[in-house]
Amino acid sequence: MSRFLTSWVLSAAALSVAAWLLGTHMSIGSDADSMSEQLVALAVISAVFAAINLWIAPVVKLLSLPFIVLTLGLFLLVVNALLLLLTSTIADALDVAFHIESFGWAVLASVVISVVNALLGGGVKNPA
Repeated sequence: MSRFLTSWVLSAAALSVAAWLLGTHMSIGSDADSMSEQLVALAVISAVFAAINLWIAPVVKLLSLPFIVLTLGLFLLVVNALLLLLTSTIADALDVAFHIESFGWAVLASVVISVVNALLGGGVKNPA
């Protein structure tokens, strides 16, 4: 449980930074929402993203391992972008405003999220 909570907090920070950097190409919540509504949207989206990264991502990465090896790891950008788009689809099903403009912006957002997670995750002790 503590691993999920750590992943949830790191995902919230990384998604916030990505949404801030990408501007209108990636948005969390709508512009008409109040700050508290946007924070609730961020909490829901980061929980979905953390759950996907903990349970679905390892299976997808294992199944795509030959492509990852052949492309020297570049296929991970595609996998991470698709997982981010899956998060967007699930958020829409939950009626939470989360928008990514296109697959290209999803790839860029996944790069930003990976960098932020690496920077912040380096300072976090891994629970056993």
